[in-house]
Amino acid sequence: MKTLILVRHAKSDWGNPGLDDAERPLNDRGKKDAPVMAQRLKDKKINIDAFIASPAKRAAKTAKIFAEVFGKKKEDIVFNEKLYLAEPATFLSVITNTDNAFETIAIFSHNYGITDFANKLTEVRIDNIPTCGVLAVKADCKSWADFNEAKKEFWFFDYPKAGVQD
Repeated sequence: MKTLILVRHAKSDWGNPGLDDAERPLNDRGKKDAPVMAQRLKDKKINIDAFIASPAKRAAKTAKIFAEVFGKKKEDIVFNEKLYLAEPATFLSVITNTDNAFETIAIFSHNYGITDFANKLTEVRIDNIPTCGVLAVKADCKSWADFNEAKKEFWFFDYPKAGVQD
């Protein structure tokens, strides 16, 4: 059994409209939400073996925060340029080329691709994975190369405002 965790980057800062999209940092809310969501994930007693992230500043910082909460170093994160604004097929390519030594991987990327990909995995449909949203799926396979054909089971979906009363 393999476990895939998809994480959309935390809320980014749009304060500098001239900044290249890939260079946008997290805003204050993003910096607050990321460690909270990482801790919620850790509280589920999940052992993440690999952190794979888009190198865009907002996704990279989100991955670094999650890795830190899990006691990993930023050097443990694999940055993959293909995950920047990736299409669903790109997610699949990254996953199927992952080292089989890893049982649970977390991928940090962007919308709309991450939501579109999540909706192709199981019968569960999510309108939108919000910023810092986390979706987990279990796949009945021993090899990541077999992920696409494997029977997949929705495990959970969580996001910063889940259960929060406005």
